[in-house]
Amino acid sequence: MVRIGILCPSEIAYRRFLPAVKTVENVELIGVGVNSPEERYGALLPDASTIDAMLMSETSKAQKMISEYGGELFFGYEDIISSPKVDAVYIPLPPALHHKWAKKALEYRKHVLVEKPATISFNDTDDLVKIADTNKLALHENYMFMFHNQLDEIESVINRGEIGEVRLYRISFGFPRRDANDFRYNKGLGGGSLIDAGGYTIKYAARLLGETTEIRYAQLNYINDFDVDIYGSAALTNKDGVTAQIAFGMDNDYKCELEVWGSKGTIKTGRVLTAPAGFVPTMTIKKNTEVQEHSLPADDAFKKSIEHFIECINNSKTREDNYRSILRQANLVEQFKEMVIK
Repeated sequence: MVRIGILCPSEIAYRRFLPAVKTVENVELIGVGVNSPEERYGALLPDASTIDAMLMSETSKAQKMISEYGGELFFGYEDIISSPKVDAVYIPLPPALHHKWAKKALEYRKHVLVEKPATISFNDTDDLVKIADTNKLALHENYMFMFHNQLDEIESVINRGEIGEVRLYRISFGFPRRDANDFRYNKGLGGGSLIDAGGYTIKYAARLLGETTEIRYAQLNYINDFDVDIYGSAALTNKDGVTAQIAFGMDNDYKCELEVWGSKGTIKTGRVLTAPAGFVPTMTIKKNTEVQEHSLPADDAFKKSIEHFIECINNSKTREDNYRSILRQANLVEQFKEMVIK
């Protein structure tokens, strides 16, 4: 039995993690941690009324989660990651806080499931991997879409040559502008389209292109309202010269698509990165004027990502392979940043 605690009563923890973890065998939810004022604000504490409002809001969200899914309330992130009742923690904090709290959890000998991205820099990610490896602890970056059955089905169509030889992959992921106080638009919290939506497209492009994937072109774009990148694009290639074009943004018309252009046909799909549990995705295969629609398997990718995390806890080879996957993603994002700087 793996006893798991949640650091922060976030929306994704309530809406996606808790329904999924409830269905995973041999996992027990121990509780939810609410940050202390010092953890939230540091040494520069605001006035008492601001602190009280923050604690009331966070505690209310945590209590709602506990009332529906069980567990207990922990007052302070440090309290939950240091608790002997807890074996593993799920960290759905804003990206800039991932390194700090994942590192503390690993140092307390807790396994860590952290929302994507693992951190906002290669060096920080490498630091976490080294600590996890030294202590034989699981560290899993929650790009849950990678575990959805639809990806295997799409790749099966490609690999059996149904659309001929691949000429180009194109992956697009973007969504309309969210509230101004969303962490994605806050540089101090690790905001920016590359860190958020872009990470998905890079992760999937690397899966399609294989181990020799490299960034060849990269562009980030800004708008006047924010100090973080709002949209971007890139081209990635492998040793065989196969190219994946990616585009992403967080002030865009919604798009979550894969297009595979082949010598004999083209595949198009929607919701390839964001299919919720039970959703039936579709795939269109076009061969010149002939068009066929195919249903792809429904799945619960979040559940399977948690199950992979449990496998990393129990299996050293899976755990070590996962370290390499996390570092590979961090390295490609770092390549992207360097290409933009140049």
